[in-house]
Amino acid sequence: MQAGLVELEKGLWGVADELRANSGLKASEYSSPVLGLIFLRFAEVKFDAAEKQITGTGSSRRSIGPAHFHAQGVLFVDDGARFARLVAMPEGADLGHAVNEAMRLIEEFN
Repeated sequence: MQAGLVELEKGLWGVADELRANSGLKASEYSSPVLGLIFLRFAEVKFDAAEKQITGTGSSRRSIGPAHFHAQGVLFVDDGARFARLVAMPEGADLGHAVNEAMRLIEEFN
Protein backbone atom coordinates (compact mmCIF):
# COMPACT_ATOMS: atom_id res chain seq x y z
CA MET A 1 0.00 0.00 0.00
CA GLN A 2 2.79 2.43 0.87
CA ALA A 3 4.40 1.86 -2.54
CA GLY A 4 1.14 2.89 -4.21
CA LEU A 5 1.10 6.15 -2.27
CA VAL A 6 4.70 6.85 -3.23
CA GLU A 7 3.86 6.30 -6.90
CA LEU A 8 0.80 8.52 -6.60
CA GLU A 9 2.87 11.27 -4.99
CA LYS A 10 5.52 11.02 -7.73
CA GLY A 11 2.82 11.16 -10.39
CA LEU A 12 1.14 14.19 -8.86
CA TRP A 13 4.44 16.05 -8.54
CA GLY A 14 5.25 15.15 -12.14
CA VAL A 15 1.96 16.58 -13.33
CA ALA A 16 2.50 19.71 -11.24
CA ASP A 17 5.97 20.14 -12.77
CA GLU A 18 4.49 19.68 -16.24
CA LEU A 19 1.81 22.29 -15.58
CA ARG A 20 4.36 24.76 -14.22
CA ALA A 21 6.66 24.26 -17.18
CA ASN A 22 4.19 24.08 -20.05
CA SER A 23 0.94 25.77 -19.17
CA GLY A 24 2.02 29.33 -18.50
CA LEU A 25 -0.17 29.24 -15.40
CA LYS A 26 0.75 29.92 -11.80
CA ALA A 27 0.10 27.19 -9.23
CA SER A 28 -2.83 29.18 -7.89
CA GLU A 29 -4.35 29.26 -11.39
CA TYR A 30 -4.15 25.58 -12.25
CA SER A 31 -5.26 24.28 -8.87
CA SER A 32 -8.96 24.85 -9.63
CA PRO A 33 -9.06 22.87 -12.89
CA VAL A 34 -7.00 20.07 -11.35
CA LEU A 35 -9.29 19.87 -8.33
CA GLY A 36 -12.26 19.95 -10.70
CA LEU A 37 -10.91 16.94 -12.57
CA ILE A 38 -10.32 15.08 -9.31
CA PHE A 39 -13.89 15.89 -8.27
CA LEU A 40 -15.30 14.67 -11.59
CA ARG A 41 -13.36 11.41 -11.32
CA PHE A 42 -14.58 10.87 -7.75
CA ALA A 43 -18.18 11.62 -8.76
CA GLU A 44 -17.96 9.23 -11.71
CA VAL A 45 -16.60 6.37 -9.58
CA LYS A 46 -19.44 6.81 -7.07
CA PHE A 47 -21.98 7.15 -9.89
CA ASP A 48 -20.78 3.96 -11.59
CA ALA A 49 -21.03 1.99 -8.34
CA ALA A 50 -24.55 3.30 -7.67
CA GLU A 51 -25.58 2.64 -11.26
CA LYS A 52 -24.70 -1.04 -10.86
CA GLN A 53 -26.92 -1.22 -7.79
CA ILE A 54 -29.78 0.74 -9.34
CA THR A 55 -29.81 -1.02 -12.70
CA GLY A 56 -32.80 -3.26 -12.88
CA THR A 57 -35.01 -1.13 -10.65
CA GLY A 58 -36.41 0.81 -13.59
CA SER A 59 -39.42 -0.46 -15.45
CA SER A 60 -40.64 0.01 -18.97
CA ARG A 61 -42.98 2.69 -17.63
CA ARG A 62 -40.37 4.56 -15.61
CA SER A 63 -36.73 5.03 -16.48
CA ILE A 64 -33.85 5.51 -14.08
CA GLY A 65 -33.04 9.16 -13.54
CA PRO A 66 -31.23 11.58 -11.25
CA ALA A 67 -33.67 11.04 -8.36
CA HIS A 68 -32.62 7.40 -8.12
CA PHE A 69 -29.00 8.42 -7.62
CA HIS A 70 -29.87 11.22 -5.21
CA ALA A 71 -31.77 8.68 -3.10
CA GLN A 72 -28.49 6.74 -2.85
CA GLY A 73 -26.64 9.90 -1.79
CA VAL A 74 -24.79 10.04 -5.11
CA LEU A 75 -24.48 12.83 -7.64
CA PHE A 76 -26.04 12.15 -11.02
CA VAL A 77 -23.33 12.31 -13.68
CA ASP A 78 -24.70 13.01 -17.14
CA ASP A 79 -22.85 11.48 -20.09
CA GLY A 80 -21.54 14.93 -21.00
CA ALA A 81 -19.94 15.29 -17.56
CA ARG A 82 -18.13 11.95 -17.52
CA PHE A 83 -14.45 12.00 -16.61
CA ALA A 84 -13.87 9.23 -19.15
CA ARG A 85 -15.18 11.53 -21.87
CA LEU A 86 -12.71 14.23 -20.87
CA VAL A 87 -9.81 11.79 -20.86
CA ALA A 88 -10.77 10.57 -24.34
CA MET A 89 -10.73 14.07 -25.84
CA PRO A 90 -8.29 14.48 -28.73
CA GLU A 91 -5.05 16.40 -28.33
CA GLY A 92 -5.63 20.10 -28.86
CA ALA A 93 -9.30 20.01 -27.86
CA ASP A 94 -10.52 22.76 -25.55
CA LEU A 95 -10.31 20.83 -22.29
CA GLY A 96 -10.99 23.93 -20.22
CA HIS A 97 -14.32 24.47 -21.93
CA ALA A 98 -15.17 20.77 -21.59
CA VAL A 99 -14.43 20.81 -17.84
CA ASN A 100 -16.58 23.92 -17.40
CA GLU A 101 -19.40 22.26 -19.33
CA ALA A 102 -19.07 19.10 -17.23
CA MET A 103 -19.34 21.15 -14.05
CA ARG A 104 -22.36 22.98 -15.43
CA LEU A 105 -24.05 19.64 -16.12
CA ILE A 106 -23.26 18.39 -12.61
CA GLU A 107 -24.91 21.52 -11.20
CA GLU A 108 -27.89 21.20 -13.54
CA PHE A 109 -28.74 17.64 -12.56
CA ASN A 110 -27.97 17.92 -8.87
